[in-house]
Amino acid sequence: MKLVIVTGMSGAGKSIALKILEDLGYFCVDNLPIQLMPKFAEILTTPNSELKQVALGIDVRSGQALDGLEEQLNAMDKAGIDYEILFLDAQDDVLVKRYKETRRQHPLGGAGHIDVGIAKEREKISFLKMRATYILDTSKMLTRELKKELEQIFVDGKNFKNLYITVMSFGFKYGIPQDADLVFDVRFLPNPYYISGLKEKTGNDREVQEYVMNSPRAEEFLKKFTDLIQFLLPNYILEGKNQLVIAIGCTGGKHRSVTVANALYQVVKQDENYGVRIEHRDIEKDAITKGK
Repeated sequence: MKLVIVTGMSGAGKSIALKILEDLGYFCVDNLPIQLMPKFAEILTTPNSELKQVALGIDVRSGQALDGLEEQLNAMDKAGIDYEILFLDAQDDVLVKRYKETRRQHPLGGAGHIDVGIAKEREKISFLKMRATYILDTSKMLTRELKKELEQIFVDGKNFKNLYITVMSFGFKYGIPQDADLVFDVRFLPNPYYISGLKEKTGNDREVQEYVMNSPRAEEFLKKFTDLIQFLLPNYILEGKNQLVIAIGCTGGKHRSVTVANALYQVVKQDENYGVRIEHRDIEKDAITKGK
């Protein structure tokens, strides 16, 4: 029997995760009273139980009973009941935005104070994050990307390192991404913008990629760049980092940065220990500006 406790910050995607797990064949129970957890787990472990995969959703809606959850988990540990904890998290500003978009009140926020509620919740469930088997930061995840991560963990059984990487291209003239952890400037590479036939294309096109990378200097840079990133990733995991945004910039975010971001993404995604996505933030902005 496999038991997964799904928890985390309100607004981080717990309900969506439970729906995904249900689609994956899990029997899902949301907001089970804390006091019933050990008994429920005990029933699941009986030889005649037909439930082989179960997911329990637990969050701050449990109220004061949440204070006794750690004691209940300790009791389950002593009873030899195996379980895993999936903790869903997101950056505070993302959580605030999600609450405003849905016009919901935070369960601990009182009269519309979402940020206060988030701070209280972080403190209240910090012990769960410390005990978590898997931590997923959904700040930049789409539903399909969350589904892919959960499938890799709970279906494919792949080694999960609790690090989700976003490789992002951008244009310096539109500003450096505020959520970037690492920023790289590739404006020293050949610029296709001034080449007839390449100006209107992007770093997603083979012709542009070949123009940007067709030099010993570009090849050497890409090798050293990818070596650096591959060195850093396991060290960020040791530090306890759950999300990493690698921002690669050129002037307009259309040619050079897109080319290098694509190349880095192809390297990083080969390592199945990490979740990775690519985002070209400014690739269409020149066209939009000119069309106004």
